[in-house]
Amino acid sequence: MDLARTLGIEFPVIQAPMAGVQGAALALAVSRVGGLGSLPAAMLGPQTLRAELEALRGGTERPFNVNFFCHATPRPDAAREARWEALLAPYYAEFGIDRAPARAGAPRLPFGQEAVEVLADFTPAVISFHFGLPPEPLLRRVRAWGARILSSATTVDEARWLEARGVDAIIAQGSEAGGHRGMFLAEDLASQQGTLELLPRILQSVRVPVIAAGGISEAADVTAVTRLGAAGVQVGSAYLLCPEATTSPVHRAALRSEAAAHTAVTNLFSGRAARGIVNRLMRELGPMNSAAPEFPLAGAALAPLRAHLERMGRGDFSPLWAGANSRGRREVPAAQVTRDLGSALAYA
Repeated sequence: MDLARTLGIEFPVIQAPMAGVQGAALALAVSRVGGLGSLPAAMLGPQTLRAELEALRGGTERPFNVNFFCHATPRPDAAREARWEALLAPYYAEFGIDRAPARAGAPRLPFGQEAVEVLADFTPAVISFHFGLPPEPLLRRVRAWGARILSSATTVDEARWLEARGVDAIIAQGSEAGGHRGMFLAEDLASQQGTLELLPRILQSVRVPVIAAGGISEAADVTAVTRLGAAGVQVGSAYLLCPEATTSPVHRAALRSEAAAHTAVTNLFSGRAARGIVNRLMRELGPMNSAAPEFPLAGAALAPLRAHLERMGRGDFSPLWAGANSRGRREVPAAQVTRDLGSALAYA
């Protein structure tokens, strides 16, 4: 199957949805030049989602992707929250910050009926999911208007599970990928493989097109995965320094620094495994810590520390999401990044 034709795009370069560092502007820049721009919607309420979709629809007639999370809403656990706050207490004392109960910013919401009702007014061509798929009744609503469905798999078992439920293509997310791991059938990080190991195994196990993700930031990476059989690529970190991204000054500085070469998978910032640049919190508490509350609750207690240090120009308590491959990140327009990657696909 020709993935570009299936998705209605010029070439199969998908800009990875990156919540917190982008909005419609980045997605528009990618879609306008023939790739598939993506809007991360997991942190958007209905009104904001509608506004972003209006910007996309008003800015291009080309297809774009809207991405959602499919996690289960966690149950409150007062004891675990107390342990987490106690672990962070020395940092509050160090910086003289009030330890009054913190309130997180925009929550990460699983795909639900409210989102479906907003989407129905726009009928985007592509909908993608992270952490599995939503309940079948919601999925049927999306399919009814002809949307193509994508979702991430981090193991062969997850890929088979997705294919059995009728996805149009599978995103093979290698361990190098920045941001949240798409794991949904197991939590064992030992099950996670690099893109060049995972991709062939998934290709041998499913018949739907497979999109490679993780560690892809320049032409050589695109050539490598397409020669293995990838139908397209999903790229995130290569766009983080683009002017259309909303990456914070602290995050941009970290991406430009030597620290960007050192990333790790951590649950400290959200409660779920995600890859980011190693910073003070990760070094001192360990990247993975059982005290961190369940996703997405961990960030609330960190919010005052993060805000305080970011005002000082420091990212010691910030989630500096980035992939393991630090090459290919350039401060150039997103259109140029997309065209360069697309050209590599043409000659692969």
